Amino acid sequence: MTSLFARIAAAFLCAACLVAAPLARADEALYQQFGGEEGLQRIADDMIANSFSNPKTAPYFAKASVKRLRVQLATHFCEQIGGPCKYTGSSMKNVHAPLHIDRAAFNALVENLQAAMDKNNVPFRAQNQLLAKLAPMYRDIENPRDAPSVVPLREPLPSPDEPAEAAPADTTKPATP
Repeated sequence: MTSLFARIAAAFLCAACLVAAPLARADEALYQQFGGEEGLQRIADDMIANSFSNPKTAPYFAKASVKRLRVQLATHFCEQIGGPCKYTGSSMKNVHAPLHIDRAAFNALVENLQAAMDKNNVPFRAQNQLLAKLAPMYRDIENPRDAPSVVPLREPLPSPDEPAEAAPADTTKPATP
C-alpha cells in the first residue's frame, strides 16, 4: 500500500515539475530579454529620463524621488514579466490618484517606456508582453481633475446624429377645483 501511494505521489510531483519547468524557463527567458536586474534598472533610468524631458509627463515627476522611483519601476517591471522580484510598493491607484493623470499623459508615459526599451534593445515581442501586463493598469493610473465623480450611465446616450425620441404625451387631466 505504501509503495502504491509513494508511486502516485511521485507521479504527481513529476507532472508538477513538467508543468512548472516550461513556465519557469519562459519567465526566465523573458527576464533575460530585458537584461535581467541590470537591464531593468537601465530601462527604469531611461524611462525616468524620458519622462523628465517630455513636456507631457515632466510635471508629474517634478516632486518624485528619482532614487525610489528607479527601484520601484525596475521591481514592478521585473514582477510583471515573471522575474524573481516582488513589488512591495503602494498600489497604482494610491500612488497616482493625487497626480490627476489624464489620457494624454498616460499615453506619453507609455511612449517613454517604449523608447527606453528600444534604447536597451528589448525585442519587440518582449516589449509587447510587458505592455500587455501594464495596459489594464490605466484604470488605476488615469484620474484627470475633470473626471466625473458620478457613476456613468448604463444606457449609452443617443448620438447627436440620431433624432431624439419624442417625449410621451401628457395624458393626465388637470385637477379640477
